[in-house]
Amino acid sequence: MAGVMIGIDPHKASHTAVAISGTEEQLGQLRVRASAAQASRLLEWAAAWPERTWAVEGARGLGHLLAQQLLSAGERVLDVQPKLGARVRLLATGNVNKNDPNDACSVAVAALRSPGVREARPDDHAAVLKVWSKRRRDLSSSRTQVVCRLHAVLCELVPGGVPKKIIAAHAARLLDSITPPDAVAAARLELAGTLVEDLRGIDARLRETRQKLDAAVRASGTSLTGLFGVGPVIAAAVIGEVRDVSRFKNRDRFAAYNGTAPIEVASGQRKVNRLSRRGNRRVNHAIHMAAVTQVRQKHSEGRAYYDKKLAEGKTHREALRSLKRQISDAVFTRLREDARRAERQARDPGGQ
Repeated sequence: MAGVMIGIDPHKASHTAVAISGTEEQLGQLRVRASAAQASRLLEWAAAWPERTWAVEGARGLGHLLAQQLLSAGERVLDVQPKLGARVRLLATGNVNKNDPNDACSVAVAALRSPGVREARPDDHAAVLKVWSKRRRDLSSSRTQVVCRLHAVLCELVPGGVPKKIIAAHAARLLDSITPPDAVAAARLELAGTLVEDLRGIDARLRETRQKLDAAVRASGTSLTGLFGVGPVIAAAVIGEVRDVSRFKNRDRFAAYNGTAPIEVASGQRKVNRLSRRGNRRVNHAIHMAAVTQVRQKHSEGRAYYDKKLAEGKTHREALRSLKRQISDAVFTRLREDARRAERQARDPGGQ
């Protein structure tokens, strides 16, 4: 790779950059405070090397904002996974001692040595889907916490508690029917009322987020929602996490990425495949929910495939895993078709 490679170790409060040549000779280093001027300071410092490439550790994570600022300035930016820099540091020194300049240098060396390092891309509509998908996920988690706390309080007010599923309106009616016999029960009743109001607020925000999520999915023009069991929530989760499907060479690579491809465990003549716990768990969960939906609907093709696997002697879990792999392949095919259609429309906007 010609020119200078500049590795960046990003942090919340500061970023450290180290420039190296093609022979891994250090040419300079700079530490900048995380601020509105961070990109301009880095660009001013790097002006001495016109032929340069930036290697940002975690360009989709902590280094995301800085990477996007450099891309907006017309710079070439590589996204270096943290584990690549850690491997370089370990192989080079024989230990895991680290500091910011050494980390930045390791990131630059990893970008030089690793042919599989991907280029960072400007944020697109997939980033919008990821924003609202994460918002919905956070709200759902908060709702679960409030419901659990409300259940705990109601168990101290009502003998036997309440049914497992609870909604705000039902809880409010139940609280109205309770007459506290003492001050302790009155305090618990007041706390339960506060939790019900919290639950109503979260439910309202969930509805608003769902509307925004639905609108964003429709605006993306994705064909994923055409798959049985894949609604806007699942489609947004998959697109937001995958973003660029072209980084997967084939459907097998995509299945390995989302954890639906089994892992071979071989020793001598013994070869077995076991469940993969690797990969992107959010995409895996989205595919799992689509599979469960298909199994529950007897008229779906997924249910027919599931029943076929059961007839072949597979257990429920094995049949469900096989179905998840089929859904993974279908998702990959739809994502590639969407990417090709978007590329054609970008080349010929008038033909949309």
